[in-house]
Amino acid sequence: MKQVLLFLILFPILLLGADKTPSKIKAVTVFLNSAEVSRTASFQLKEGTTELIFNGLSPKIDESSIQISGLQGVSILSIAYDINYLDSKVSDEESEALTTAIKTTELEISLLKNLIIGLEEEEKVINGNRLLNSEHQAIDLEKVKQISTYYRERITAIKNEIYTTTIKINVLSEGLQRINKQYLELNSTPTEPKGEISILFETPISMQLNLELKYNVSDAGWIPNYDLKSNKINDPIGLTYKAHVYQHTGADWKNVAVTLSTGNPNNYAIKPELVTDYLNFGMRKNYNTASKKHKYSYNPTVRTVTGIVTDASGQALPGCTVLIKGTSISTQTDFDGRYKLKISGGQELVFSYIGFQQDEVPFYSSIINARLQEDSSALDEVIVVGYGTQNSDMSRVLKGRVAGVSVRGASSVTEASQPLYIIDGVPMEGFEEGDLDANEIQNIEILKDASATSIYGSRAANGVVVITTNKSFSEDDVTSTKFVIKSPYTIVSDGDITAIEINTFKLDAVYEFFAAPIINENVFLTARFKDWEKLNLLPGEANIYFNGGYAGKTTIDPYAVNKEMTVSLGIDASIAVTRKQDKNFKSKSFTGSNRIVDRTYNLEVKNNKAEAVKLILMDRIPVSANKEIKIEDIIVNDATYDKEKGLLTWELNLASKQESKHQFSFQVKHPKGRSISL
Repeated sequence: MKQVLLFLILFPILLLGADKTPSKIKAVTVFLNSAEVSRTASFQLKEGTTELIFNGLSPKIDESSIQISGLQGVSILSIAYDINYLDSKVSDEESEALTTAIKTTELEISLLKNLIIGLEEEEKVINGNRLLNSEHQAIDLEKVKQISTYYRERITAIKNEIYTTTIKINVLSEGLQRINKQYLELNSTPTEPKGEISILFETPISMQLNLELKYNVSDAGWIPNYDLKSNKINDPIGLTYKAHVYQHTGADWKNVAVTLSTGNPNNYAIKPELVTDYLNFGMRKNYNTASKKHKYSYNPTVRTVTGIVTDASGQALPGCTVLIKGTSISTQTDFDGRYKLKISGGQELVFSYIGFQQDEVPFYSSIINARLQEDSSALDEVIVVGYGTQNSDMSRVLKGRVAGVSVRGASSVTEASQPLYIIDGVPMEGFEEGDLDANEIQNIEILKDASATSIYGSRAANGVVVITTNKSFSEDDVTSTKFVIKSPYTIVSDGDITAIEINTFKLDAVYEFFAAPIINENVFLTARFKDWEKLNLLPGEANIYFNGGYAGKTTIDPYAVNKEMTVSLGIDASIAVTRKQDKNFKSKSFTGSNRIVDRTYNLEVKNNKAEAVKLILMDRIPVSANKEIKIEDIIVNDATYDKEKGLLTWELNLASKQESKHQFSFQVKHPKGRSISL
């Protein structure tokens, strides 16, 4: 009875329902944690009022973000967004293609079966008539031989044809089973509900309308990712800027124009109101900031996060609690300040340690290092670095010029010496300077002599100019940067990553080896860049490739640097560094009410490489934070000493197999009854 009543209620709605209008996604602007989808639809409107339903949309649309353009004077009386749980299965191209394949294969099998039936009937006729002539008339021996030969050859041909046809049927039947299985899997998977936008139009006359529908969806975004490649020391470094785009909105984006934006439309954008602060006796109210300013964006692909937690001086903080916000999942740092945590729920890490300000940072990378501030009332500062790199810079980008080649301006190449131009891998005949703007060019490479003719033949007799154009161009908005991708992309709604290359750059780099044995006795190869801010980089992971191999992973964090960016290219085991305390030096004594502690350290470096290297060696002397603790008798010898920070620096130029030894010492004086940790 309930089913009958439900049917009677829904039946009028089904009969009188509005027309469902198809629409197609043409363009998508992907933000860091959401996306704006642009759909187009063409339809005829009759005079008066007409209600249309745009179905098959994402069920994750932000209703307040719906925008409509292209109305041409048509009025909109109402807009409603609903989620359809009943008509959730929308016919798609894959399902239709499988249906067509099933019908085609079944037809082929039927035709082959009919062929077998015809051959079998022919065989029956031959078998029924082979003795007909012998029963009614005498046949000589020669005639018998001819008839026997015909029967044998024809029967054999029929049997062979039936056999080969049966094999064809078996092959087609196996293929049909696979197609049917794929079709059943496609149609038996749990279907998501679909979004629908209902619009009531009013128009004084009948007209054709080409409508554009825009709306924002959640569960989509992009993650910055980088590749750093260098063949050898002193070569320019290739930086590939990529976007890992994901979406699980319930609607596939097929062959759409993609724009990547660094903005976030979900940010709280209402201007705050500052009111009078009345002071009185009693407990003071705690005014919390309504909206935190996060520079880092949540990366849903991170499954495990590792890092090091240090204090403001870079000293490791063992026992620091690292918690996934909103869960009970946590861990503590080890003696070296390192931690590792598997992600399960939540979107942010919380770092807390007694005597330090608590810090929070979203999961934006699988490597998150935190530096905690000691007893500070300032804003939390989380500095995320890769492999201990904290001050870094980015080099200048090639501007589309190579010595002897001018992209725009007066021509310097005569007609007789015109080189062969290769634009994005395609030889361009008749190319002239000025055909490309300088800002369209990503890289230029000059090939001459044998290297050119071996690749491009006689056309390269005057040399080859290989030009690579930008794969995208950026548009700077007031609050964000947009990367307009030249080629269309298909991004399915399965949550998987689609990698899109934004641009590639060649960067002049300064290579140095770096060692700080007080923290880590490994020697790191680093590369320094300048003018990195021109590249519009965002915090993200970087895969490092050096000398033809994978060297590891680091993090690029433009928010943690000012003028320079330094990235670590990995550990070089062929340079050895040791740090030892001088045990023979008198270390402890007492003078009156004070205790005196003497420290001497010996640093040894050996270059086992076959070539000379430049090494930056660093150590430190503690700086007193209490007037009762005095640091005296500081001897730094050949080191550069920063008194305010207590940092020691040696800039070493080591020949192959050369050893270098260095020593520094200091004295700490403090009251007897108080303990300190050196």
